Amino acid sequence: MNKIAVLFSGKGSNFAHIVKTLHTKEAKVVVALTNNPDAGGIAVAQAAGIPLEIVDSTAFKSREAFDTEVLKRLNKYSPDLTVLAGFMRILTPVFTENVKAVNLHPSLLPRHKGLHAIEKSYNDVYSEGGVSVHWVTAELDGGEIILQKEVLKEGLSFEEYDHKVRQIEKEALIKAIKKVL
Repeated sequence: MNKIAVLFSGKGSNFAHIVKTLHTKEAKVVVALTNNPDAGGIAVAQAAGIPLEIVDSTAFKSREAFDTEVLKRLNKYSPDLTVLAGFMRILTPVFTENVKAVNLHPSLLPRHKGLHAIEKSYNDVYSEGGVSVHWVTAELDGGEIILQKEVLKEGLSFEEYDHKVRQIEKEALIKAIKKVL
C-alpha cells in the first residue's frame, strides 16, 4: 500500500477528507505534519491515530532551516507521496528538490497564485473559477498541473462560490492523489 504524508496549517478539512476517503483503503497516511501548533487538523490526526509531527515555523531563523527540519521529520516515515493540503508555507529547494509532493490550490492556475486566490478568482473577468492540483516546485504555485476542476460563477454570491470551491477541492485532491499513485 502506498504511503502518504499530509502537510497542513489550519482546520485540516482536506486532511480529514483524505483520512476518510483513502486512509487504510487505497493508501496509508503514515504521518501528518503541521507548521502551526494550534492547527485544527491536529485533532484529525489524533482521532485517526496517525503519527503527528509539529514543526513550528516561527522557531526557525530561515525558510531553509525550517524545510531542513521538515525533511528530516518526513524522511523517518519514507512516504511515497507528500500532499500539501492547506499548508501555508512557501517551500525552498531544500524541500522541493528532495520531496515528491503535490499541492492543492483554490484557483485555476496559472491564475491567482499565492494567498486570497478564492477572492481574486471570484472577482476576476472569467466566467469560471475552480481548483488546481499541481506538483510542488520552488516556484510558488508554479509546478506542472496534474488536474483542475471548474466552478461556474454566474449567479453565485461570494459565499456560494467559496462553498463550491471548497467542495470540489476535496474531490480534486483525492482524484489527483489516486492518479499520481
